[in-house]
Amino acid sequence: MKLCRMIMVVFAVWFFFLPAAILAQEQKPVWELGLGVGAIYIPDYRGSNEGRVYALPYPYFVYRGDIIKVDRQTISGKIFKTDRVLLDVSFFGSVPVDSDKNDARAGMEDLDPTFEIGPALDITVWKSREKKFALKVNLPVRAVFSTDFESVTYEGWIISPRLNVEKGDFIPGTGLNLGISVGPIFADNGYHDYFYSVKPAYATPWRPAYNAKGGYSGTTLTVGLSKAYKRLRLNAFVSADFLQGAVIEDSPLVKRETSLMGGFSVAWVFFQSKDMVTVDY
Repeated sequence: MKLCRMIMVVFAVWFFFLPAAILAQEQKPVWELGLGVGAIYIPDYRGSNEGRVYALPYPYFVYRGDIIKVDRQTISGKIFKTDRVLLDVSFFGSVPVDSDKNDARAGMEDLDPTFEIGPALDITVWKSREKKFALKVNLPVRAVFSTDFESVTYEGWIISPRLNVEKGDFIPGTGLNLGISVGPIFADNGYHDYFYSVKPAYATPWRPAYNAKGGYSGTTLTVGLSKAYKRLRLNAFVSADFLQGAVIEDSPLVKRETSLMGGFSVAWVFFQSKDMVTVDY
């Protein structure tokens, strides 16, 4: 079980929390395979005042196919695409939480890792290849599932529209790429119940019973930097969740209205395909 949870953490570090900036049109290998190491701080959950630092190796794999794409941020399957609009399948998730190691949740059930899957509409508002700049709107809708690696439970749904600003060669001549993403989160009562409700059986004088409702779940701002140098791939990011005004703000499990996470990764590409593909994100 501990090995499975560690694999989930590796998966989360690789795919979910190290966003890569969008580059201009260029030729790249169809696939790349390598090994990386990452360090990341993740709050136990959005609104927690406790978190964990993970430092661990991970497999680096990129695949730039016509239908399926695997990159440093997501796995996506293209359903429909035009010059300005892309409809694909997106994934996300969260790491497990041991309630005995979190004061706010002491005595409660552990939080199993979750994974999310659903369609995402990606709209390019404005793009300049010459200036390596893009402004996009991403509209994902995902179903959320928790798993103890023996069974899977549906926990609700989440909508997290994003405004993405992407700038290649942010500092001219350095090859450093910048990505900024900001947007609100909305979720149903099932999703909020999983993370923020307190059942009467777990109520204490300092942690009253609480029944979470659906609705506005806060706003997230993420800033990421990335750079490719020969076969070296570098990524860093910082992300903030703002829960002011969220429907779960008054949950006794919300101990901090602003949650921060951040991390970096370094990967080395050992193998890559000879076949090239034009990448135009």
